[in-house]
Amino acid sequence: MINKQDTNKQRLKRHKRVRAKISGTPETPRLNVYRSKAHIYAQVIDDVNGVTLAAASSNEKAFEGPGGNIQAAGKVGELVARRAMEKGVRQVVFDRGGYIYHGRVKALAEGARAGGLQF
Repeated sequence: MINKQDTNKQRLKRHKRVRAKISGTPETPRLNVYRSKAHIYAQVIDDVNGVTLAAASSNEKAFEGPGGNIQAAGKVGELVARRAMEKGVRQVVFDRGGYIYHGRVKALAEGARAGGLQF
């Protein structure tokens, strides 16, 4: 019998390790990434107060085109950066959510940097 490993379970373990070291404060909130097969989501979170300051996803009605590719991730990064800058957030800590910093996650981070966020 072949036992297939649950990749999401492994990702959640990695995410727990990352979250033990990273926390969002009001001065430097956390930029969190969630990646599904068809879409990508990003949130800027203040963990001290338990508040989401800004959010963007490829699942929104205003978003055009497919949501599960690198170009969409870059657009979401720029969009979340713009929304965070409107709230006065310039500096964030990047929480890759247990994903490898590659592909769509990297594109979202580079899009957020291009949008003006510093991390």
